[in-house]
This record gives sequence, C-alpha cells and structure tokens, in this order.
Amino acid sequence: MEPRISRRALLVTTAAAAASVALPAALVAADPATKPTGAWKGIHLSAYGGRGLVQLAGQIPKLAGMGLNTLIVEVGYAFDFRSHPELSDGGNISAKQAKSLSATCREHHVRLIPGFDCLGHQSWSKTTMPLLKKYPEFDETPGQFPGNKGIYCRSWCPRHPKVNETVFALLDELVDAFDSDAIHVGMDEVFIISSEFCPRCKGTSPADSFALAVNDLHDHVVGKRKLEMLMWGDRFVDGKATRYGKWEASENGTFPAIDKVPKDIVLCDWHYEKRDDYPSIAQFLKKGFRVWPCGWKDVAATKALMSAEHKNASPRMLGHLCSTWGSVSIDKLAEWPPVVEGLG
Repeated sequence: MEPRISRRALLVTTAAAAASVALPAALVAADPATKPTGAWKGIHLSAYGGRGLVQLAGQIPKLAGMGLNTLIVEVGYAFDFRSHPELSDGGNISAKQAKSLSATCREHHVRLIPGFDCLGHQSWSKTTMPLLKKYPEFDETPGQFPGNKGIYCRSWCPRHPKVNETVFALLDELVDAFDSDAIHVGMDEVFIISSEFCPRCKGTSPADSFALAVNDLHDHVVGKRKLEMLMWGDRFVDGKATRYGKWEASENGTFPAIDKVPKDIVLCDWHYEKRDDYPSIAQFLKKGFRVWPCGWKDVAATKALMSAEHKNASPRMLGHLCSTWGSVSIDKLAEWPPVVEGLG
C-alpha cells in the first residue's frame, strides 16, 4: 500500500490539566480569559500571512460562539522578524497584526498559540525555507540533495552550536507578538535525522538526536520563558508496533525518545484516517503526558477519533483539536463539517 499524501502536501498545494503533571509557572498565573477551564476545543491552521490573520480575526466571534477556546496559528517564517529580518518570508505578519488578533481572541475567551516548525519541515518541494537557505551550515545534510530532489523535507542539525541561538530568538518574537503563554514547536514528520552526511550527528542514535532537540526547546520554552510547550507526537510512536506506518508514527528510530523528554509537554496526537483504535492515545497517557488528539477533514475519522478520546477519559485528555491544512478557506471555517463536529 502506497503511503498517503502527507497533510503538508495538501497544505502547500491548496495554500501556494493534569493533576499529576507540574505545569509551568506562567500557566498557573495565566489570564483566565484565555486559558480553557474545561475541555480544549481547538483549531489549528495557517493564516497565510498578514492578510489571512486579519480575516481570521473576523471569524473569532462566530467560532467562539460555537465553542472554540483554543487557536493555534502556524506562523513559521511568515512574520516580520526583527531579530533576524533575513529569515522573514513573504506575506509577513506584523507584530501589530499579531497583537490585534490576540486582543480579539482574549475578548472572546480564546487562547491564542503561535506555531513554528522546528527541526524538520525546513523545505518543501524545490523550496528551502529561509533558515537553511540563509544558513546552509545548519543543514543536517549539508551540500546534499540539490534542489531537494529525492527527499521529503530538510531538517536542521540539532547539534549545530549556533542553530538554537537563532531559532530561539524567532520563537521569542512570536510569543511576545501574540501575547501568548504557549507555543507549538511542530516536530512532526522528521525523516532526516542523525544523517550520515552530518559531521556532528553521523553515527548517533535518532532517538538521542530527537530527544536532544526536544529537550533544548523545552529548556528554553518552559525552563527559561516559563511557557507551555506543545508539539506533534508522531515521532514518539512506534509505527510498526501500532501499524500506523511511517507518517503518523516513526519507522526511523526516533520513538524511544519518548522516555528521554519531560512529561509536561502537550502532545498533539494527529490521526486523519478512520481506524478501529488509536493506540497512541492510551500510550501517551500511560507515559504521563497530556494528550490533545487532532483530526483533519474526514468527518467519519473525526468522529472515530473523538470516540477514542471519550474511551480514554483522563484528567490528561485535554479535548479535541481540528487541523485544516488548507482544506477550507478562513471565511468558511465555521461552516466546515469537521470544525462543526469538533467544536460541538
């Protein structure tokens, strides 16, 4: 069976708490107008730059009326970065626009969380994202795969001594601009890791390399900034044991990293196909993580995933997250069946 098309592929083509888990101090003191008091009912999307962010602000009242209380806006490099202006990439969101959306969300009791792809997803098709384009020395496979031919997406090297300094500055700007107490750091679909072409990572364990990247992010986001850290959970799942395959889970040796990272990270457990069971939910809960399952465009799959959420009821089962990946325009969000189902 051929692997399904990644959700990222559709995005690009269409877009051209837990009692047993210690929460970061910032969350304890978070504004009650933005922190969900019950189940997290969320949407994850890309605003496609500043114009989309303005359009999104106009949809918040309606979506909040339907139950939305958490919104993840994937920003990536489409932001007017001041710390590294060379890494801003087209259609940029300004800090003023970000703060305006934040104010609208706060007014309607919606928690706003910016998102930035870390480690993987540093290229798409023939396009290399600004970080590795401007700083090719950060690449996990430096000088390899001209035109990105023969690979899915590039990764940065988690052991390069300068990469964190650069990336953390970007994350700080996003958090401050969106007035957020949390950030989603991506980390999904990482296929290039511990590469034989990397002078620092060659011969290292993929699990150790992935855990290093996660822990470095956690040290900064949670340890230094006192924020909540969210990430996709697929690289922590054994793709063969769960039969999820290499997209919704890992078949390249990263999954043992789950036992090497802090348990206060929120794992967004994405599954977009209808299944009889979603074993990763129970596995993550058993390990002590808070879990926020995420569905996509198939309503039957969304219902099956939500049923699994109810079956795995726990103080650490946060709610349901619906991702759009470019499958619906921002002005149609409130009418989109998976959102209607997920917020219901």
